[in-house]
Amino acid sequence: MDSHNEIRDFLVSRRAKLSPEQAGLPDFGGRRRVEGLRREEVALLAGVSTQYYTRLERGTATGVSEGVIDDISRALKLDEAERSHLYDLVRAANAGAHPQRRRQTNRSQLTASMQQTIDAMSTVPVFVQNGRLDAVATNRLGRALFSVMFEDARPPVNAARFVFLDPAAQDFYRDWEANARQIVAILRAEAGRSPYDRQLSDLVGELSTRNDLFRKLWGSHDVREHRTGTKSVHHPVVGDLDLTFQGMDLVSDHGLQMLVFSAEPGSASYDGLQLLSSWAATETLDTVTADTVAEAP
Repeated sequence: MDSHNEIRDFLVSRRAKLSPEQAGLPDFGGRRRVEGLRREEVALLAGVSTQYYTRLERGTATGVSEGVIDDISRALKLDEAERSHLYDLVRAANAGAHPQRRRQTNRSQLTASMQQTIDAMSTVPVFVQNGRLDAVATNRLGRALFSVMFEDARPPVNAARFVFLDPAAQDFYRDWEANARQIVAILRAEAGRSPYDRQLSDLVGELSTRNDLFRKLWGSHDVREHRTGTKSVHHPVVGDLDLTFQGMDLVSDHGLQMLVFSAEPGSASYDGLQLLSSWAATETLDTVTADTVAEAP
């Protein structure tokens, strides 16, 4: 992925979403030649020259300070995820000429001690993934919750591939389109952090080729962090579940994120999780561990 082009496309997409009125600028009427803000309007709001902003939008990030990125982020009203993404794109563009500064690619293994920890969390589903959304590890209840994803999937099992290429995903996720948008936005953010991850590039290429919606959503340049939220799923064994999740970056396993799911005590979903736990205990479900996750060929 070309970081310079990514900077250009991202900034163009963000200013196209922001009207002069939203930005607090006067609207003098007349027909505007561009959708959203003009470059000179962004420069004005950011307190930089039009020439300087134009250079950045064209992908020339050399010498761009954090202060300038902050000013441009405020001018474009970027949220936290978008601001972080712009930082990552600028950092990657500047690291392009210095291969030794490039970030390492996503991890595909979990330490044995961390696997032992999540196995001990027996009352909640736990799912560990890397930035590409590969399933790196689960506990038994996590494997049971996402059992549909693991059926007949080639390794490494991947949430994005499941959502866009497996028809079962549209039955599993009760709000499939919202999940699809979230998946793409998460991968977009990861592409900014890890532009030299060949497996990520291959995954994006595969999904873009095989799914029209993915290709359209990828072109929107929306980004999102995966920290907390809700999942509404239809499990083939226990039925509908409305779950909340918390995403936590693993300090001891850098590059991996642990998702922990739960249901409100006393709710139907809470009872459903108890039933799922009982079902998992009687089935021959293998938890996903570092030893069972294989690298993509």
